[in-house]
Amino acid sequence: MPIRLDKFLWHARFFKTRSLATREVQAGHIRVNAARTTKPAHPVGPGDVLTFATGARIRVVRILALGDRRGPAPEAAGLYDDLSPPAPQAGAGPVPDGGGQGGDSGGRPRKKDRRAYDRAEARATRPDRSGRLD
Repeated sequence: MPIRLDKFLWHARFFKTRSLATREVQAGHIRVNAARTTKPAHPVGPGDVLTFATGARIRVVRILALGDRRGPAPEAAGLYDDLSPPAPQAGAGPVPDGGGQGGDSGGRPRKKDRRAYDRAEARATRPDRSGRLD
């Protein structure tokens, strides 16, 4: 017996509320078996493949079972098989450059750097004794 698409997305804990799942479906952000759908009541069942974005990641899941309720996360994970590629690891990104060290490191300027910048700006805009700007 099929279940509504928005209800399945909520049961499987892809969306926090059923209203959010409904909005995503109505916006056309969900595909069922590679076909875009805009109807939250679109029937889905075991064997259907859903494609949608969560955050910066594209999820591809195959429905294995339909839930009777929105249970805990381990129970929800048993409703589908995740076919999407693994998410990039947190440590795989660029190497940090020192953050708040300012100066030559290219990070955020320190207070000392900001004061030096302000002094240079003040000298550039202040007229000297001859009345000229530097």
